Amino acid sequence: MGTATLERHEVKQASPNKTKKPLVLAAIMLAMFMAAIEATIVSTAMPAIAADLGGFSLYSWVFSSYLLMNAVTVLIYGKLSDLFGRKPILTFGIIVFLIGSLLCGMATSIEMLIVFRFIQGFGAGAVMPIASTIVGDMYTKEERAKIQGYLSSVWGISAILGPAIGGLLVQYVSWRFVFWVNIPLGILAIIGLYLFLHEGVEKKKHSIDYAGAGLLFVSVSSFMLVMVEGGVRWEWISAPVFSLIALSVITFIFFILQEKRAKDPMMPFDIWQERSILIANSTSLTTGVMLIGISSFLPAFVQGVMERPPIVAGFTLTTMSIGWPIAAMIAGRLLLKIGFRTTSIIGGVALILGSIIFMTLSPDDGPVWAAFGSFMIGVGMGFSTTAFIVSIQSTVPWQKRGVATASNMFMRTLGSTIGAALLGGILNSRIQEHLRENGALDQFSLDSTTLLLNEEQRNQLSESMRVLLQDGLTSALQTVYLVVAGFAVISFLLILLLPKKNEESGNS
Repeated sequence: MGTATLERHEVKQASPNKTKKPLVLAAIMLAMFMAAIEATIVSTAMPAIAADLGGFSLYSWVFSSYLLMNAVTVLIYGKLSDLFGRKPILTFGIIVFLIGSLLCGMATSIEMLIVFRFIQGFGAGAVMPIASTIVGDMYTKEERAKIQGYLSSVWGISAILGPAIGGLLVQYVSWRFVFWVNIPLGILAIIGLYLFLHEGVEKKKHSIDYAGAGLLFVSVSSFMLVMVEGGVRWEWISAPVFSLIALSVITFIFFILQEKRAKDPMMPFDIWQERSILIANSTSLTTGVMLIGISSFLPAFVQGVMERPPIVAGFTLTTMSIGWPIAAMIAGRLLLKIGFRTTSIIGGVALILGSIIFMTLSPDDGPVWAAFGSFMIGVGMGFSTTAFIVSIQSTVPWQKRGVATASNMFMRTLGSTIGAALLGGILNSRIQEHLRENGALDQFSLDSTTLLLNEEQRNQLSESMRVLLQDGLTSALQTVYLVVAGFAVISFLLILLLPKKNEESGNS
């Protein structure tokens, strides 16, 4: 009998009530749907939010603030779920997420929205990793591959509904409702978890690595500040930039030292000694950059340059999340036949093909071609992420499964956090450079780009001014997608380093 089978048997024995797997799975899928729809629905609504609240220069911070808190908390939630059980930690995360969602819909300025997105991200850090970990606890390795396909179908449903609902709400009601649609979903998920998930957790005194969490927060946030504001608010060669980079590096070194001496480290480095986990997590970092590069800025391109309505912009993102679950379900079947490495390589090829489409995207190509590029990125993510999660959960015991799963999600979220900052910084500095080269800095600022995102305001611009702003946005986004393509190549090269034979440790 494998160690994971024994663990599941012990958990069942320790718990007085029997967990109802199908109903718990339904509650988990609801919680994941809530987080998944957030990604597509907010991206679709962002041009309208920016047009209403202003502050285009802070556009990427709406994503960065959410992702930063998500990245910093995901590891500590994973660790806490190993210490205190999955249910209380996931429930807490959902509640905080819902409070953040409620406040986001009440924001009256872009700065206020960014603060409330911090709160939302603080709760979101618990949702994806712990939901995936619960599945790892309840099912065997063979079952997990199939169930991961079901979980990925959540992305497909949210992909179809998210942008469509987002586009309709923006066009006919208000962008504020894109945040409020989460609330009933979260409440239903909490009720399902409370009634049907029963777990036996050993009661003992635990030490929580708050110092590690704090050091990581300072390191990541100071680095992100440089990425967003470098070349825009501050010159790249300036005291603030050097100071923040030094702060980021020093706190990261202290974070590593803290993790080595902590009794219950937030990030136990011994799991990284497994080659499959090291490569999977490293690749998740680079694919995270790609993911945010496409989902954050594609709606701005479709609405601002192609001059299409929000619902069409939503459609171009929808196809990514349709490709993801289709590929994930196929990957679930392929994993046991061709192995983790070959399945991941298929994903790596799809990521490169998708990024080439975006790198060569022009205003004349139209939204359908953009949607196809988006679909290919989704296919790549579906194959690679499914292989990574099942591989990681098969490599570690129950006591480390929460933090091991969280470590992979952390790296992807960290990649998205860095990507939102890095790519947002590139976008802003390229637009500013374009305006400077054309002698238009007196007439326009970075925030003038928001005029393109509102049809009424766009139509009030003279032909020459509209073309000037659109050329600037096009040029800036092509630079962003060139960087995205670079990360696709790095991702593929990393996947090739996965071990050819995955050593199973009997944890299935």
